[in-house]
Amino acid sequence: MNERQHNSVDLPAILGGAAECAQGPPDWPPNDPEIAEAVGRAIADGTWSQYHGPHCEELTARWAEYHDSEHVMLCSSGTVAVELALRGLKIGPGDEVILAAYDFKGNFTNVLTLGARPVLVDVDEHNWNVNVGSLDAAIGPATRAILVSHLHGGIVPMPDVMSLAERHGLPVIEDACQMPGAIIHGRKAGLWGDVGVYSFGGSKLLSAGRGGALVTNIVGIAQRARLYSQRGNEAYPLSELQAAVIVPQMLTLDARNRLRAENVARLCNGLESVPGLKPFANPVSDSEPGYYKLGLQYEPTEFAGLSREQFLQAVQAEGVALHAGFRSLNAIHGSRRYRAVDDLTVANRADQGVVTLHHPVLLEEEQQINTVIKAITKVQQHAREIRDQLESGG
Repeated sequence: MNERQHNSVDLPAILGGAAECAQGPPDWPPNDPEIAEAVGRAIADGTWSQYHGPHCEELTARWAEYHDSEHVMLCSSGTVAVELALRGLKIGPGDEVILAAYDFKGNFTNVLTLGARPVLVDVDEHNWNVNVGSLDAAIGPATRAILVSHLHGGIVPMPDVMSLAERHGLPVIEDACQMPGAIIHGRKAGLWGDVGVYSFGGSKLLSAGRGGALVTNIVGIAQRARLYSQRGNEAYPLSELQAAVIVPQMLTLDARNRLRAENVARLCNGLESVPGLKPFANPVSDSEPGYYKLGLQYEPTEFAGLSREQFLQAVQAEGVALHAGFRSLNAIHGSRRYRAVDDLTVANRADQGVVTLHHPVLLEEEQQINTVIKAITKVQQHAREIRDQLESGG
């Protein structure tokens, strides 16, 4: 038996060792009996097929109460919710909308869809969410709105955003698609902006396969969004069956958010000894971020030069659902499609440096969190061997 075989128990799976999470990442959504019961009731009483039934009414009422919002509009996706929010703000051709250069591609595309121009600003070096200090320089004569997203467990300091927006008379869309139920500076995510948007996509914390919602306390925004969507019927509806499965998930959202936060704390504590993989940091104390994905800043030099893709390949071989983040918007769109405020230095780092841990593991027992830490630690300890093997084609 050679030394490599003798020590195979300590090797990463990509080098022939045993995977730390041999069963792979947990499934999502979980097999909640309450969801199955809700679906069964909707099928049994026939309400699942109605255009205007009790389930959307109940979800709308619960969402309004939970967020203390006067106007709630359900729709077919978080992307549509952003579009409706922009239309509610009367964004159109020739207008400019400011957003972070590292953001979900659909937000950029929505601005273009309305004939407006995205204006990209850099992101904060600590959590790679929008850098509020860059917003002032982005405002020009054609600026009509600011769109900010809370991403990967990072949060945007909304009081600062709103103070700046108020000085310039600009409305704010707050994208909370990744953070339903999170607390941002003492308020629920989505409630700082003039309009807040949410997603019920298949992998989201509240999942209906598809779906979204927007909230606002400004009647004009709500009216314009509804008028655009009404084509004799809802053009972008959430179905009764989708609403039926979201309601029971709302009842467990706060408890599950707390559990995710506890496990994020455990994970971050365990990763303190792993240089080159730094969790997104929020320098605030009155917030409770949501964790649809836990964002981590990856530095290849601390992993013997493993590229992000090589690092992810090795960690995924351990059964850990760690993936690359978004591409930065300036990296995937021609410069004629947007205006950039500066050279977007930090966003360019984020483009190649974000890795994200998918949230289902954050609902697992402490033992599963420890296996994630051990898997990542093994990869770092053997990073040079992994690099050599992958580059040699072995």
